[in-house]
Amino acid sequence: MSKVKLSKSKYCKCVQCEKILWLEKYKPECAAVKKNESIVGNGRKVGELAKGLFGDYHDIPYNEDLTVMIEKTSKLMQDKPNIITEASFSYEDNFCSVDILKNDSDGVEIYEVKSATEIKPYYLDDVAYQYFVLSNLGITVKKVSILYLNNDTYIRGKELDINQLFNVEDVTFEALEKQDEVRDNIDIINNIMKTRDGDNEPLTGICVNCLDKDNPCVFWDYCTRDLPKPNVFDISLMKMDKKLEKYYEGVISFEDLENDDDITTPRFVEQIDFELHDREPKIDVSAINEILDSLKYPLYFIDYETCQYAVPEFEGTKAYQQIPFQYSLHIIQEEGAPLKHKEFLAEVGDENMIRHFAESMINDMPKNGSVIIYNSSFEPARNREIAEMYPDLKDEMERINANIVDFMVPFRSRKYYTKEMEGSYSIKKVLPALFPDDDELDYTKLPGVHKGDEAANAFLTLNEKTPEEQKEIREGLLRYCELDTYATVKIWEKFKEVTN
Repeated sequence: MSKVKLSKSKYCKCVQCEKILWLEKYKPECAAVKKNESIVGNGRKVGELAKGLFGDYHDIPYNEDLTVMIEKTSKLMQDKPNIITEASFSYEDNFCSVDILKNDSDGVEIYEVKSATEIKPYYLDDVAYQYFVLSNLGITVKKVSILYLNNDTYIRGKELDINQLFNVEDVTFEALEKQDEVRDNIDIINNIMKTRDGDNEPLTGICVNCLDKDNPCVFWDYCTRDLPKPNVFDISLMKMDKKLEKYYEGVISFEDLENDDDITTPRFVEQIDFELHDREPKIDVSAINEILDSLKYPLYFIDYETCQYAVPEFEGTKAYQQIPFQYSLHIIQEEGAPLKHKEFLAEVGDENMIRHFAESMINDMPKNGSVIIYNSSFEPARNREIAEMYPDLKDEMERINANIVDFMVPFRSRKYYTKEMEGSYSIKKVLPALFPDDDELDYTKLPGVHKGDEAANAFLTLNEKTPEEQKEIREGLLRYCELDTYATVKIWEKFKEVTN
């Protein structure tokens, strides 16, 4: 049987989990694939920009017939010195395309481009695999580097400076150190795929790689399907290494955890206790009253939606800065007054989007009332960024921040807790726990947009849609954000109800 045809992406998946190729071949329907167009778009844009970092270059277009790419690369390799992007090579059915290849008379330099702001461990597996392929073809690899985005010191001016946008880190030593590991991994992958058919699943167990937040495994639900529900992996806010420690010890179900003397953290104990014994809601009335007593009319219930551009689009911003593009605002001017709603949704392509967002919000909240949000770490931070970008708006942004009241506080501190919250204080868990039968507050029934990452993705990809699609998506964005602030209004009403 021939060897498995490996690309660098497949190789890196197999480093994460030895049986992932087997799952992709025999159980593809079990993958929880979440397509995010904006992430793909960000990666593509970063990759295209990086190609110009070293001047003129020759690009190898993608072709389903990989030999076409390999042959074109081979011809260009003979014309030294030059820069080749997507340079393609194959050694013993191990294929890779190098993002940027600096092809000198005395050897080559490999540059791997990442649309991230730091070097993640599995990036080193990626470049080590490329080094393995090229060096085994007899090519002298002088240097291996990773290009990644600089969101630390680079703030965009009027024009984008790609030389400042990218950090370059030499990882030649790390790539060399991993060469034996690469060979061993390839042998393991080939052995698994050759010796196991569709009825003979590899016995690889759950490990730390399954839980990598930067590189989540799409087969997690499949591989944990036989675990009791709920289980140790459902304990909210417990560190992953602790969850794995318990799992390896065989302490997996909530019953196991309840009888484990090592589980002493009050919030973990409480989540387990409420789940197993169906406890009544815990409500600290004095803590809720403290929140209510702090409120001053008019009440402004507000929520922002933000998106992140890998390549900063606006003057004064960084890579992946949270860019506010939308808000929803519910207002109660005085006690007993009717609920009013205002909103803002930026136009795609508006170069002054952030300023227009801020000016609209200032206009909609002219008085010093309580500005009610859910999660004080988010909106105030955006306001501070706006104040830094636009000094003439600083006083107004500081005024708004000075009036912030965070409704998350009693849920985060477990002053208000129910079994249905499942240990979480996310509004997506809190809301259905407080209002289990209210379809009006059900995010799953919204048209098109149901959560924050979907909202960001929808906005970032708007200009790729038809006018009819844009209209529909914008309506979905408005309804989603409106529910976020209506939810805080309902929580306010619930606070009043439970304290009466």
